[in-house]
Amino acid sequence: MSVTVQFCGAARTVTGSSYLFETRSGRFLVDCGLFQGPKTLKELNYSPFPFRAADIDAVLLTHAHIDHSGLLPKLVRDGFPGRILATRGTIDLCSYMLPDAGGIQESEVTTLNRRNAARGRAEVSPIYTQADAIAMLPSFTPVDYEKWVDVIPGVRARYWNAGHLLGSASIEIEFADQDASRKPLRVLCSGDVGPDAKLLQPDPEAPAGFDYVISESTYGDRERPPITSDARRARLSAEVREAAGRKGALLIPAFAVERTQELIVDLIDLMERGEIPAAPLFLDSPLAIRATEVFRRHAASLDAAVDVRRLLNSPQLRFTETVDESKAIAKLTGFHIVIAGSGMCDAGRIRHHLKNWLWNARATVLLVGFQPQGTLGRFLIDGVKAVRIQGNEIKVAARIRSIDDYSGHADGSELARWIAARRPVQRGVFLVHGEEPAIAGLAERISERIIPAARVFQPLLDDVYELTAAAPAIVAGSRRRRLAPEAVVRLDWHNDMSKLILDINDRIEAAADDRARGVIIRRLRRSLDD
Repeated sequence: MSVTVQFCGAARTVTGSSYLFETRSGRFLVDCGLFQGPKTLKELNYSPFPFRAADIDAVLLTHAHIDHSGLLPKLVRDGFPGRILATRGTIDLCSYMLPDAGGIQESEVTTLNRRNAARGRAEVSPIYTQADAIAMLPSFTPVDYEKWVDVIPGVRARYWNAGHLLGSASIEIEFADQDASRKPLRVLCSGDVGPDAKLLQPDPEAPAGFDYVISESTYGDRERPPITSDARRARLSAEVREAAGRKGALLIPAFAVERTQELIVDLIDLMERGEIPAAPLFLDSPLAIRATEVFRRHAASLDAAVDVRRLLNSPQLRFTETVDESKAIAKLTGFHIVIAGSGMCDAGRIRHHLKNWLWNARATVLLVGFQPQGTLGRFLIDGVKAVRIQGNEIKVAARIRSIDDYSGHADGSELARWIAARRPVQRGVFLVHGEEPAIAGLAERISERIIPAARVFQPLLDDVYELTAAAPAIVAGSRRRRLAPEAVVRLDWHNDMSKLILDINDRIEAAADDRARGVIIRRLRRSLDD
């Protein structure tokens, strides 16, 4: 038996999750996610896959988040003929999320092509269209938690609740040996692992005793203080009261699925208790609105201690489906709350609200999720003085705040305990889905105390490992890298260019007079000529 795995995404980065397993009997993917962050990384979404889509026999999908599912429409459009195995909750969410992603891409490309036409540049095409996404939905096949399902000949899988998102799963995979006397090779793909005591979700589950564990490491270098529901609501309440005191908008860029519903539940509950001012709460995201309907339908599978149906039907909650309804929010001047996608501020309607309010000191922007390098959300957290949104320079005067209590990811100590609970892990742990500091932090936590350091691996993008040897061996030269390793982990020239333009504008505006401005411009011109 020969089994290899290629890390086609989420290697030294938190997006583009995709792992290609190959045996003599076939090939299958675990996840097929969209790359987000710097433009150099996002350009991988437009390039060919590092495999032929027609050669893939099946996809095992851990959950619906776009960084895990977002390239499935492209995969099917490019010729993938097989089944996409996922839980029913994941399928229900993807049935809205993926067509929405295609629609957003079409809309943004239309806007970009108008600008390109004015600048004499060539037109671009979306990664896939809404029609492509709708066409791939029949490829889904539902699976139940904790029940074996055949994937390809000699390979079976079992899904375990990962506690991260409605329908999320860690996937246990067994590769049977042609010699029936030998034990099967056992691999566990963590997906995204939820934190302890997560709102709406149970604690993550999975069995023990594997040859390999492929573990996410998003927060591998961080340790949160213990979070209780009361402490979480108290911190949210304090942020809302401070924002209300400024008498401007409270903008919450939120991931449309789960994070949004958790925030709504807590905000409405706090309003009902009188702990924050009752205010209009706008859910300005067609996708989040549809996802909220999915949560209502699946309420019985969520935390029984939370009256999800009642809180998600509050009269304070106002859905804005249409563009005109969204634009009307901009006319409001007093305190109000807007939850809009995307959570990283890189797409969707939140960017229009940021353009309207970022320059205003009365506004508050509350970031409630992980912000990868190169995203607008990360720049705001890092304290930039100005940003560029859709080609416009916007000064940042709004109060920028961040709370991590709604994270869907386990922190470093929780991940270490989760990995420890999978022991014995005979051959190795692969750390993926994390930026380099996070991966290094988790590697330090688990090395020696949980597993020997020599069995902890940190793959690079497109690395291929042979899994059937006593220890995993990297297959040298078997795949061409799509990006140099340093291009994956660093900000790219697009980010440098945006910062340079902002710095030039700041320096020129700060100059004492027109003569000083002319000196700056002439120096820049000489540098360009040189």
